[in-house]
Amino acid sequence: MAEQKTVAILCSGGPAPGINSVISSIAKSFLKEGWRVIGFNEGTKTIFTDNPEFIEFDFKYADYIYNRGGSVLRMSRYKPKDSEFNTTFFTKNNVKLLVTIGGDDTAATANRITKYLNEQKVDIKNIHVPKTIDNDLPLPDRLPTFGFQTAKNEGTRIAQTVYEDARSSGNWFVVSVMGREAGHLAFGIGTACHYPLVIIPEMFKGKKITFCKIVDMMISSILIRKTIDVHHGAIIISEGVFHFMDESEIMNCGIDLSFDEHGHPELGTVSKAHIFNMLLQKELKKIGLSVKSRPVELGYEIRSCAPTAFDMNYCTMLGMGVKKLFDEGHTGCVVVAKANGEFTPLYLNDIADPETGKIKTRLVDVDAQDYQLAFSNMHYLKPEHYEKASKFVEKPETYDLEKILASD
Repeated sequence: MAEQKTVAILCSGGPAPGINSVISSIAKSFLKEGWRVIGFNEGTKTIFTDNPEFIEFDFKYADYIYNRGGSVLRMSRYKPKDSEFNTTFFTKNNVKLLVTIGGDDTAATANRITKYLNEQKVDIKNIHVPKTIDNDLPLPDRLPTFGFQTAKNEGTRIAQTVYEDARSSGNWFVVSVMGREAGHLAFGIGTACHYPLVIIPEMFKGKKITFCKIVDMMISSILIRKTIDVHHGAIIISEGVFHFMDESEIMNCGIDLSFDEHGHPELGTVSKAHIFNMLLQKELKKIGLSVKSRPVELGYEIRSCAPTAFDMNYCTMLGMGVKKLFDEGHTGCVVVAKANGEFTPLYLNDIADPETGKIKTRLVDVDAQDYQLAFSNMHYLKPEHYEKASKFVEKPETYDLEKILASD
């Protein structure tokens, strides 16, 4: 009897709603054809050690985890060096397919591993399932990465509550939202809630991003609301703006930051909303505006919630799509479940930088009609508002948002 074939699954990066739905669907698809299905804990951290840490799936367990939030496979961001690679686990367990669930770094690592294994005459394929609540992988036709829609839904639920608190208490809230370089999540949540202002890095169109500009933009929204006798509101800011700031800008923001071994500020240990709110309050006092504002951080709260129907269905299709692409002989690719019902491979070599191997980030298209319409309905100061705004500040033109965005 031929040795049982194995499919190995690993998750890397941070959690996203729907991970367990993908794992469950992959497991069920292969188990019914007699395959062994295993999943690694902590991503690639122990694969090449003497004691790889993994769990084995049967139908009952795969069925049990289907609609759960979080990830039954513990995750990490560990990136193995080429020198750590060996073939032991893969040959010992007759692994024929490595399925990775994660973002661009995970996909690049999987490519490196399978390239090494193939060079060592180990017959193995790899297929990647695109996972990130940031929605920043370059899938065709603006298809979302799984987890994004659920995270947006949960973020919207919280953000709506925040806005109701603003209305009830007569306050402003400064809401910071997770999102690496791209502003998809902040834009999606902010527009769903009709927030008066959404600030994402893409709207600066490559021009320098500073705290001063962001604070002036927030004041622009506060001022225009004052001119219509509305004294509450909420502003949502993508944490992605930090990725386009000079390090000196961050280090000199006035917050007591910790630093890593290379001397870089550790932004993961501090609330970005607190930074924005503190700088806003400082400037409001300086110009003599009495406005209460409070910080709210949206990040870890929306990563591990149970998936919505959209993501459960989408993740089911992606999981079954992995089996379909494997049966067709595809490898080194991302599984894509198109809106027209087709499953296609998106080859990593076609979307990765040939020199670095990194996959280009998909940013919010600020020239698209949906963004332009949403932006046109936000509350910010324009020249026609200067006269009314002059009742509250001496130089209202300072807070003309379009001028701020156009400035170097």
